Amino acid sequence: MAGGITDELAKLKVLRGADFVRQLKAIVVRKEFHPLDTDPNIFIVGGEQDDDYPSLISAARKAVEHGYKVYILPNPHDFRTADFIFERKGVYGIYDLKTIYGKNSVESQLLDSIDQSNRVLLNMIGDYNARILASDIKSYFQTNREAVEVLIFKGKRAISVTRYQVEASMFNRLFRKYYEQ
Repeated sequence: MAGGITDELAKLKVLRGADFVRQLKAIVVRKEFHPLDTDPNIFIVGGEQDDDYPSLISAARKAVEHGYKVYILPNPHDFRTADFIFERKGVYGIYDLKTIYGKNSVESQLLDSIDQSNRVLLNMIGDYNARILASDIKSYFQTNREAVEVLIFKGKRAISVTRYQVEASMFNRLFRKYYEQ
């Protein structure tokens, strides 16, 4: 893929603001992407044999249920990159997927995504304590000044947490109330 999508993904490491969004748009229109046979709103480049492919498809299907068009990014192996580009109503975002199966530390998984993306998708498969999750998310935003959003898929719900929300004095209480609904 030299000179292809890998080079385009590498450019994201140095771009900010409008240039970053323009690059996301340039990536999703590349000819390497093709729609998934079973869902025309999920686009792939390959990677069906990768170990994490089932988790990526599962999260992508949930994203489509929430109105996103999903582009599953290839793993370039030369550098760390996010897993998805989501588009909804002309707004683009790049997300690193963290699938949460149980009581493992979400905080360590969030911190692991720092070099990959400024947005993280937590696909909650197992139970996780809302108080601890709120604390983990707050810690992530405090540690990562580039962080923009933590998107949580829990059951049929999507919960978006932004830096602005985390900085509010009532964040922990409001988050727990909403998460536990």
